[in-house]
Amino acid sequence: MDKKTADRMLAISPFYVMALLQRAKQLESEGRDVIHMEIGEPDFPTPKAIVEAGVRLLQTGEVKYTPAAGLLELRRKIARFYQSQYGVSVAPERIFITPGASGAFLLALGISLNPGEELLMADPCYPCNSNFASLFGATPRALPVDASTSYQLTAGQVKQHWHSHSKGVLVASPSNPTGTLISPEALQAVVQTTNALDGCFYSDEIYHGLVYGQNATTALQYSDEVFVINSFSKYFGMTGWRIGWLVVPEGFISAAEKLAQNIFIATSTHSQYAALAAFDRETLVELERRRAELAARRDFLYAHLLDLGFGIPAKPEGAFYIYADCSRFTDDSFQFALDFLEQEAVAITPGKDFGTYKAQHNLRFAYTTTADKMAAAMQRLERFINKG
Repeated sequence: MDKKTADRMLAISPFYVMALLQRAKQLESEGRDVIHMEIGEPDFPTPKAIVEAGVRLLQTGEVKYTPAAGLLELRRKIARFYQSQYGVSVAPERIFITPGASGAFLLALGISLNPGEELLMADPCYPCNSNFASLFGATPRALPVDASTSYQLTAGQVKQHWHSHSKGVLVASPSNPTGTLISPEALQAVVQTTNALDGCFYSDEIYHGLVYGQNATTALQYSDEVFVINSFSKYFGMTGWRIGWLVVPEGFISAAEKLAQNIFIATSTHSQYAALAAFDRETLVELERRRAELAARRDFLYAHLLDLGFGIPAKPEGAFYIYADCSRFTDDSFQFALDFLEQEAVAITPGKDFGTYKAQHNLRFAYTTTADKMAAAMQRLERFINKG
């Protein structure tokens, strides 16, 4: 029998940064002092109260399956969080606990996208988003965006590019890789436009909480007919616990329940019990302290990159990334990143991981490490570009 990879894999793009990460690990094994600014994972540990809650469950030995939709107590806590944080009422029945935001995306797209249908999204954007659509036989359509719209889709773009095969619109705010927010007015316009076109609207809100100087807006403030993806990974510091959530429109509850039963059975039980402590007062105080630290790191890195001659037309308002124009130094950001790693032992992410629009002229720097390490990285970067 002639075995070969499934045809659908032809549409799945790799993470180019993983080649850089692998090489960085090799350099570290050789004794090089590598500074990591490539991966979206801050250096903070999971908050103590969250860890302790997970450990308490593990120590009982009763680590059994939960319902496919997740612990009702956790779903209710998330519903109360939406009420207190955004002033919106969300029925716990619409909230599904998932294995990370990736699980939430798979669940949302799996119950709403058909093969051949089109999902509109921004370019640049997080690469997995388009891959998730491709996995279900749908067509991701990345629309070029720039600083004039804070690297976000507009209602006008949605109207212009919508056609008979279009099914949905995806917006990420704060976004990866740019860290920019969509304004409340723009978000409302895109949501209402998508609903008027009888499309599905997907709001990637996994970096909510990690916003500096203003508050992020949830799509649920403008419509109940939206899919909202969120995660405990970023603001709550639970990356390796693999737990997120999805809010679905009421008409999709039954379908989401059925698909979750089949592809997940349930999200990790100890992670769900740990997440119950994520909304405790002591946890939130610690998370706010970390948010302030990330804001200081952003300002430090932003100023240094500008001083070195990088272009940053839109200062990040959230997440923990800066998407910098490196066209002054190179026409190939991927090769720039490779050479910078080899010569100076600093790992950053090339633009080609986030789309095609001006990707060769951009690099993503993650401010997920200490100011001291970033200062050392900037010294190495200055030395590197001066060699050229």
